[in-house]
Amino acid sequence: MNASVIAVASSPRHSFTKPVQLFINLLAGLGVEGDAHAGETVMHRYAKAKDPTKPNLRQVHLVHQELLDELKATGFDVYPGAIGENITTQGIPLLDLPTGTILRFGPEAVVEVTGLRSPCKLLENFQKGLMYALLDKAADGRVIRKSGVMGVVRQSGAVRSGDAIVVELPPEPHRPLEVV
Repeated sequence: MNASVIAVASSPRHSFTKPVQLFINLLAGLGVEGDAHAGETVMHRYAKAKDPTKPNLRQVHLVHQELLDELKATGFDVYPGAIGENITTQGIPLLDLPTGTILRFGPEAVVEVTGLRSPCKLLENFQKGLMYALLDKAADGRVIRKSGVMGVVRQSGAVRSGDAIVVELPPEPHRPLEVV
């Protein structure tokens, strides 16, 4: 698998789109240094309002470039960081990874995949129809959420565009990703 980082992004504010950076620093147990979603406990505004003591399983948001290309092909103006992701990847079927997959970025940084990001109404505010473009239905009627995956930082390190990504699957039986 030839997987790599296309772009990295962060924002100190709870803004929807995150500006692309030259690099981001991942901090073990916290997330992206300086990002509004970094912290040991939940930092997502909606989830924090419900229970601010829950662990933060959404420290890092990852989206695959292939999704952005698919959305562009249907008329959406999307680009790395546009839908709030910290790391835009290429060459990894992110949505097919099992819970607990380890992603190694460059020589140091390690992220454990915790679950799916559920598309929210803020996507509609960004571009009309985008939320629904990120939802699909499987043949069995199950809802497919395509807006990326979330993870926690297991080992600190810098991540930059061009870094190789090594994927390590967890021991079987694999658990499919669920919304976090």
